[in-house]
Amino acid sequence: KYQAKSTVVHPKIDGVDVFSIASDSSAGYVNFMLIVSGAIVRGSTFEVKKRLGESDKAILEAAIPLIREKYNSTSKEIFTPFKIGLAISGVAVSVPAKGDKKRLVEMSEKNARFFMKDRQKHQEQIDPEAATNRLMDTMQADLRLIEHPRHIECFDNSNLMGTNPVGSCVVFKNAKPSKKDYRLYRIDDISGPDDFASMEQVVYRRLKRLVKEKNSLPDLIIVDGGKGQLSSGLKSLVKLGVEDKVAIIGIAKKLEEIFIPGDKLPLYINKTSETLKLIQQLRNEAHRFAINFHRKKRSKHAFESQIDNLSRVGPKTSELLLNKFQSFKRIQRASEKDLIELLGKVRGKSLFKQLKS
Repeated sequence: KYQAKSTVVHPKIDGVDVFSIASDSSAGYVNFMLIVSGAIVRGSTFEVKKRLGESDKAILEAAIPLIREKYNSTSKEIFTPFKIGLAISGVAVSVPAKGDKKRLVEMSEKNARFFMKDRQKHQEQIDPEAATNRLMDTMQADLRLIEHPRHIECFDNSNLMGTNPVGSCVVFKNAKPSKKDYRLYRIDDISGPDDFASMEQVVYRRLKRLVKEKNSLPDLIIVDGGKGQLSSGLKSLVKLGVEDKVAIIGIAKKLEEIFIPGDKLPLYINKTSETLKLIQQLRNEAHRFAINFHRKKRSKHAFESQIDNLSRVGPKTSELLLNKFQSFKRIQRASEKDLIELLGKVRGKSLFKQLKS
């Protein structure tokens, strides 16, 4: 697709091999383009199986001589996206910094990524488990984890100027939401908008319950926030003595910085990586879950404060009205007949008169 759009690149670029690579946890995908008289006359992408811990640089250094030999290339110049330790007699290897030469390398990189994604989609259709394992490998490497994060829990808090504070916990297993394990928390004994204390309390309550019931602990905890929220979550792990069993990270919204305990500087993950996309999905889900709960709690609080001004309406009647009408405005719009059907003749008529007055 990219090659077809830019067949002719620059008439002065002649006799050049362009190489680039994209990779996942299992393979490297090396793209090759041959430029003759300013035109792309040949292009191919090759899948190269990775050895354990093998870098893109090492794969590219090994692949270039083999691909040149396959196509009998006699080009005297090679362009690559980064410096490599490859010496070929009579051939100059360089990393273009700007202009059409750099655009050629970028085009090659796009071809390699396109080919990689196509292979991954095909693999997911044939073997979904293999696709999950690949994602787990990528996350483990990106986040420097000891094991695959099969069980991930993400925490978020929500409040309005410190009122009606709530917390949420969403759970993903094998990179998929496990909604039956989601939990909501009313935050107790914290005055004012204290995100750090709220995070510490919610993480502590969740893990304490898991430890008490002898359920499996998460492989990874994600807290929505930067260093402060991460430090608060870590305090809860230390209190429970599970800091060596559970990994924890924080994600700050603005720049999508990843904070890891013990590292002063944040970790920046490629914006297109599967790791960051899954972390963002967890964070957004936890945020949605917390916000919805906060809104319901706030609405109920407002409803109860308005109901308190009415006579002969106790907690049970208030609950009946809330379940039936959902908001105070809807009660005000209710007919006398509706209120009598719900509360009986005496209480229904009394409430109707109060609302109308």
